[in-house]
Amino acid sequence: MTGASSSTANAQHGLTDRLARWARGLSGKADHEEAEEPPEMPQRARSGSPSSREITRRRKLYEDIGDFLFAHDLDLTPLNFGVAHDYLTGTHIGVEKAVKAVLAERGKITNGWIENVAAEQRADEITPEALGTMLDKVEENLAQFTGLMTESRNSAKDYGAALQEEVKGLSAGADSQPILARLVALTRSMVEKTRQVENQLRDNQKQTQLLKSNLDSARRAAEHDHLTGLPNRRAFETVLRDELKLAQEQGQALAVAFCDIDHFKVINDTHGHDTGDRVLKFVAGLLAKISNDQCHVARHGGEEFVMLFRGKTAPEACEAVDGVREDLATRSLVNRSNGERMERVSFSAGVSNVLAYDDPRAALKAADRALYLAKEHGRNRVYLAAEAD
Repeated sequence: MTGASSSTANAQHGLTDRLARWARGLSGKADHEEAEEPPEMPQRARSGSPSSREITRRRKLYEDIGDFLFAHDLDLTPLNFGVAHDYLTGTHIGVEKAVKAVLAERGKITNGWIENVAAEQRADEITPEALGTMLDKVEENLAQFTGLMTESRNSAKDYGAALQEEVKGLSAGADSQPILARLVALTRSMVEKTRQVENQLRDNQKQTQLLKSNLDSARRAAEHDHLTGLPNRRAFETVLRDELKLAQEQGQALAVAFCDIDHFKVINDTHGHDTGDRVLKFVAGLLAKISNDQCHVARHGGEEFVMLFRGKTAPEACEAVDGVREDLATRSLVNRSNGERMERVSFSAGVSNVLAYDDPRAALKAADRALYLAKEHGRNRVYLAAEAD
């Protein structure tokens, strides 16, 4: 334990030293003790260029985070930096709201408060260790339940056998008083045993309900995309199987679409990954607006989304997706970090008829091929797989 604590303290001290040097650098003070020779200066970015604007944006963000930490006299820890970053950039809505609330109420933030709010906001993050602990608890509860049932069954059997023996004594004409006294004692013992088992079962039930809630959270975390809030690829595969079965049973059409944001790498390279993430969430929101119990939207990975339409033919699904594409193409988005107007954001899409293929995976591949052709032929368009193949 001593070695682990020492290692943690050294790592923390090293981080604090680096941050202190960084802060001195921002203030223009030289660090004579640490740097005997000036570091090699990186090549200066051309003023007004995208790289120059990105450098300026990052430097401003570093300064804002530092000012935030120093204003509230917060320790220079990764946790505090993370919360400050989430608040100042709006990356984590829950953290942003919590910080604004405490500032309005108290006007100041403490290290302890940050630890608490970080724990609350990240309570739904399921780690492999947390899952392992939950599964261990499930096994323990099942073992306890099985033990209680076995114990209860054995107690009932013993009570029945003892009761039968005492009844034999009454039938043989023996003195009834001692026998009745033993029957009363035996019954009281059985009632007490039953009460104990009921209490234990009640406690077991409470633990089971808590585990069920935790497992439901784990399932949601495993099936949803953290950034956009949409179902992820794993969840979509389950929905595809269920919706295919329903469509076949009810004689309904079923179409699938792949949508991919055009030139997304350019968006990230030009405006930064934070802006890229906000574009992803914006597009996800537009697609989600048309979703319902027969239209399902999921993030398939990266900048790609997948949509499933039950009750719509492939051409009808094509029109629905194209309506979202037109809506996005008319939007004038602004980079929130610097206020600059962004280039038009658009997406391309490919649509296929799921029921036209023996295997739904083949339909997905057909939609993906149609998407590829839409990209090849100029982007910002929706292609139907039957027309593209």
